[in-house]
Amino acid sequence: MAPALLDVHGLRQTFPRADGGELLVLDGIDLTLSPGQIVGLLGRTGSGKSTLLRLIAGLMEPSSGTVTYLGQPVNAPAPGIVMVFQSFALFPWLTVLENVQLGLEALALPEVEIRRRALAAIDLIGLDGYESAFPRELSGGMRQRVGFARALVVHPNILLMDEPFSALDVLTAETLRTDFLELWGDGKLPIQAVLIVTHNIEEAVLMCDRILLFSSNPGRIIREITINLKHPRNRLDPAFRDLVETIYVAMTARAPTPPRIGIPAAPVATSIDTILPRVSANLLSGLLETLAGEPYNGKADLPVLADELHMEADELFQVADALQMLRLAESEGGDIKLTESGREFVDAAMDGRKNIFQRQLLSSVPLAAHIRRVLAERNNHLAPKSRFFDELEDHMSAEAAEETLRSVIAWGRYAESFAYDDDSQTFSLENPT
Repeated sequence: MAPALLDVHGLRQTFPRADGGELLVLDGIDLTLSPGQIVGLLGRTGSGKSTLLRLIAGLMEPSSGTVTYLGQPVNAPAPGIVMVFQSFALFPWLTVLENVQLGLEALALPEVEIRRRALAAIDLIGLDGYESAFPRELSGGMRQRVGFARALVVHPNILLMDEPFSALDVLTAETLRTDFLELWGDGKLPIQAVLIVTHNIEEAVLMCDRILLFSSNPGRIIREITINLKHPRNRLDPAFRDLVETIYVAMTARAPTPPRIGIPAAPVATSIDTILPRVSANLLSGLLETLAGEPYNGKADLPVLADELHMEADELFQVADALQMLRLAESEGGDIKLTESGREFVDAAMDGRKNIFQRQLLSSVPLAAHIRRVLAERNNHLAPKSRFFDELEDHMSAEAAEETLRSVIAWGRYAESFAYDDDSQTFSLENPT
């Protein structure tokens, strides 16, 4: 086996919390990247994958552990490691050619050489003829091609890709993935290895030689899966589908926790500082109705459901997690099935559904019960958002606290458990009894 280009050992990343403590984002990460490999980092939102990519790129310093590239520690952006971002990150006032040349200008190469290599990269990535165009004149797929060209023009050893296709429509993403894999397979890309962050299970199986599965909060590598399928890969190949199913099963496996009678093992909201998935009540209702109907009749295979609903795995996992927190459905082993409360919800009329949702919300989501209790105890039945935000920020990032409050506000409104005025940022209780 060729020596590793990249070695990550014992990597741990924390961020300061408002209460003076630390928020653990990554814990005990070990990985290697060797020439000729495409390695995927796959996990749910909050698993720290993008943070890991930035640590490897030298854009951040780890709290502990090491990142080593070609035997040297990475303490700052390293020549030979480049990144392609989800958001294109182009300079709008520069042309395609000027955006691509930008990375070479820092290398102090002769102007003629800069232009030659930039034009070659533009041609390689399929944008010949667009050298003088500005980003505003390009489609999303073409802008991402510029991002690839800008990364490849410096002839890096390692290409880091942070969800590079997720901002594109399905057809554009498919075309760009196919073109990239063809160039990689033909040896035309001036890179030795790729590390890609993705939420898309099929994308990972389609592109990668190895997949590292991450847990969330904090991010840990829980499993490594080797993909031995030849390129080009066929999504309809039974071996391909088996790998997709294997990953779904691994990502819905229950954590080894002590059994609790009548309560799903995971995920559950065990305290007010549990991070809640950002899912609307309408989406929850829609998935419950889909599960209850034909052909599922209360139980569905998650990969099949994702295909049928045209949802990416991470989006479907978020909905499944929310339903499990509310004990309206359970997911395990790659399947999702309705609970008795879930069936009761589907069978009920509108008012009945609201009552059932309120019952499940207040009994299963401690934050919702906490907000209602605080409002009920106050004479005016009002409380500022900051009252709860500050509590949450003691245990999670400000971004996670904001998302969690947005989720509980949406669920509380649907259940008519409490109201929220966004202008005054105030919670209220119309019926305290």
